[in-house]
Amino acid sequence: MAQITLIEAVTQALAYEMRNDDSVVVLGEDVGVNGGVFRATQGLQEQFGEDRVIDTPLDEATIAGLTVGLAAQGMKPVAEAQFEGFIYPMMEHIACHAARMRNRTRGRMTVPAVWRAPWGGGIRAPEHHSEANEHLFTNIPGLRVVMPSSPARAYGLLLAAIRDPDPVIFFEPKRIYRQYKEEVPDDGEALPLDVCFVLRDGTDVTLVTWGAQVKECLEAADELAAKDISAEVIDVATLTPLDFDTIAESVTKTGRCVIVHEAPKTAGFGAEIAARLSEECLYSLLAPVERVTGFDTHIPLFRLEMKYLPSVERIVEAAERTLAAS
Repeated sequence: MAQITLIEAVTQALAYEMRNDDSVVVLGEDVGVNGGVFRATQGLQEQFGEDRVIDTPLDEATIAGLTVGLAAQGMKPVAEAQFEGFIYPMMEHIACHAARMRNRTRGRMTVPAVWRAPWGGGIRAPEHHSEANEHLFTNIPGLRVVMPSSPARAYGLLLAAIRDPDPVIFFEPKRIYRQYKEEVPDDGEALPLDVCFVLRDGTDVTLVTWGAQVKECLEAADELAAKDISAEVIDVATLTPLDFDTIAESVTKTGRCVIVHEAPKTAGFGAEIAARLSEECLYSLLAPVERVTGFDTHIPLFRLEMKYLPSVERIVEAAERTLAAS
């Protein structure tokens, strides 16, 4: 079995669903002839035709509105926001219509749509091309927010997102699009949504993260292991609805938690996890919850970009502080 990258896993999942479900269509800017900016949809228009892989005008609001309309009438559209920074014009349709349709119609209508968005920093991109604002969507009822961290999880979670009867925001960490490969069977097996994945067992501290930062957390766990510190690593994967039980179980075991994400610290999704830990796991905590995050500013241009992103060093230091505090 060939090994593939995360971006190739996205393409593989889209092709699988389009072969097996005629209601699945792909739309967005340059997704057809060019195969997308990152080539996530490369070759799909040749396979499935212009009616199912649709090049749209450069108009994100129209893309979002068309996606809601298609989904409400029985299709399963997968729309691409070329970069996560371009998703802002789509938010009115996503928040006011897609996320509310089931509730508004008392279950008579749903919006089985997926909005894919290349997400996060680390690729030397210009302004509006390096955003980490997943927390803007986690506060919208009726909306799932999903972020894979590996080729296998990208394949399985995207299949699940397309099959979900409700709208899903599918953030793809573009920094790791081609960073590494793994074997991903093209078997149509979806991974469960609303589930955290425990990637590494540990007993001393819990590292909670999602997206591209999973790589740094696993590397930090290796460095901590060399210091005889056992770190458990949890990939949240589906931010909302959050599988808090898995996080709580881990923190109850370790007594310490470090939450890692690229988004700014203030009101980032890590704050929600930290708040719930203080509410529901206070007597299990042996030290204050630490957050290692981006800073309360825009992701800077490439000369300072990597200084903005949480590093292995910062994660290790935070974990050591939790141990020193108890």
